Amino acid sequence: MATYIRLTDYKSSDEKEQEFFNPENRYESKQEDFEKIPGSPVAYWVSDKVIDIFNKKSYLGNFGDTKKGVLTGNDEKYVRTWFEVNNQKIGFQLIDYSDMIKQNSKWIPVTSGGSFRKWYGNFETIVNMENDSYEIKYCNANNFRLRDSSFYFRECITWSEVSSNLLSVRQVPNGILFGNSGPVCFFKEDILYFTALLNSPVALSFFKFLSPTMTFGPEQVKRIPTLINNKQKKIIEATTQQNIDISKEEWDSRETSWDFAQNELLRILNDEFLVLNEKPTLETVYNRYCEYWREKFFALHVNEEELNRLFIDIYELQDELTPDVELKDITILKNEAKIIDNELVFQADEIMKQFISYGVGVMFGRYSLDHKGLHVANINESLDDANSKFNIQNSTFEADDDNVIPVLEDDYFKDDISSRFVQFVKATFGEENLSENIRFIENSLGSTLRKYFVKGFYEDHIKRYKKRPIYWMVASPKKGFMSLIYMHRYEVDTFARVRNSYLTEYIAKLEAHKETLTLTTTSDTASNADKKSADKQIKQIESKLKELIEFDRDKMMHFAQNNIEIDLDDGVKVNYCKFKDILYPIKGLCK
Repeated sequence: MATYIRLTDYKSSDEKEQEFFNPENRYESKQEDFEKIPGSPVAYWVSDKVIDIFNKKSYLGNFGDTKKGVLTGNDEKYVRTWFEVNNQKIGFQLIDYSDMIKQNSKWIPVTSGGSFRKWYGNFETIVNMENDSYEIKYCNANNFRLRDSSFYFRECITWSEVSSNLLSVRQVPNGILFGNSGPVCFFKEDILYFTALLNSPVALSFFKFLSPTMTFGPEQVKRIPTLINNKQKKIIEATTQQNIDISKEEWDSRETSWDFAQNELLRILNDEFLVLNEKPTLETVYNRYCEYWREKFFALHVNEEELNRLFIDIYELQDELTPDVELKDITILKNEAKIIDNELVFQADEIMKQFISYGVGVMFGRYSLDHKGLHVANINESLDDANSKFNIQNSTFEADDDNVIPVLEDDYFKDDISSRFVQFVKATFGEENLSENIRFIENSLGSTLRKYFVKGFYEDHIKRYKKRPIYWMVASPKKGFMSLIYMHRYEVDTFARVRNSYLTEYIAKLEAHKETLTLTTTSDTASNADKKSADKQIKQIESKLKELIEFDRDKMMHFAQNNIEIDLDDGVKVNYCKFKDILYPIKGLCK
């Protein structure tokens, strides 16, 4: 028998010294007890009950195969986010390795770890496996691993290997490859039961000594002691499936999910109001959104605590663990709501920004109000091609025909982004409440629509798409001129259209406005206040004209006159940086 003093919970040397003589920090353990735990960690503080659990010698590894997957050796070259490439080149819903070889899609969905999230989600990554991974195998000087092809595309669970404090396990449905940074476990049966176990405080309590650094690799996960209670299994599995369903629905409600169908506000409008032939205000639909997702959030919270209680009872650890889950640890609605004073508070600005982002997607033809899911998502696919594919004769909302939408401080173009978005709101929520709906959006944003599009939209887009934007912002150095294009509709003359139809015309409009203002300054009938205001505006216009004329001459003309090709397979980083001299700067993207 040896005596240990545990002082790891105290940070300062003074605290450690003070607590050294506290009898509650003293533990007595037998050396042979450590050997009952896989890896023989010196876990002197664990209870006799925990030692008894390990003594049963039933571990997760007895029921499933924990693995790491595809290691490319060069992720920058072979890995993309799914929304960067041609959608038709992605092999969704593959069955097995032979199906992958047969279909020979270039890009394959793959697990990749990601942020702290339970039950379902973090699916954004694809990997180049074309021609049986030829490029990874034969064009790659770095280390790579293409492991266990017999397991490809099978249902499993995954998690993030490195976490600050908690393990978050997620279901991986059939059709997704397992990657290296998202370890997985394949089970012959009872996958829902084990998913719930690993997401419980019971498993976490074991990890504290199986992996003190809180690194959740395959070796650590397979050592979790596993007790199966057949009486409770059905309720555990049913509750776990509910959690997965809620988390999947929430994950797919955002446009960065490859299973995204439509904006959530429009789903609620179409499913709950228009079916009853009602035309509610946007605020009414927003309030229903909050009610709907509040119910989902707290259902998930109740379910997690119930699962925790069940596993604590199964392992008989009532004296050591609590089933309580803090609201901040529920992993849905992380963008749309915050926990403030232990209350779920929805963020109207973010929910409106998602609605605006979807609206911009409809303007560009990435989405359509006439069907769910993607509309145009492949380069060289025209709007007419997409309309024909989906059998659309008359679009509810026409996409921009030239793939250029100006983003300006002033209303110089009838098809600028602010004007088009107002028409989008009219098309979705009707004309009757248009002013009220626009006012609600602007109140939620805390700014006018035009100001948001000029000052905030693109930074939000960059953040939403994790520095891999699908809409590209042409921007002069001081942002005096800006316009958006959609990269999946890029053509070699796109920047010529930006220059000829918008930039040079904008310069002409500014010069004409300057002439009008000059007449005011020399008018005998204009007041001194009007003359002073006109003179101030003239100086602003002159400054902007100088910027834009130099931008056109020194930068824009070159890209307008040289037909530069892009290949979406190269990804946003390579393609965006070809045009970095005329595009909005993204910190860290182009070195």
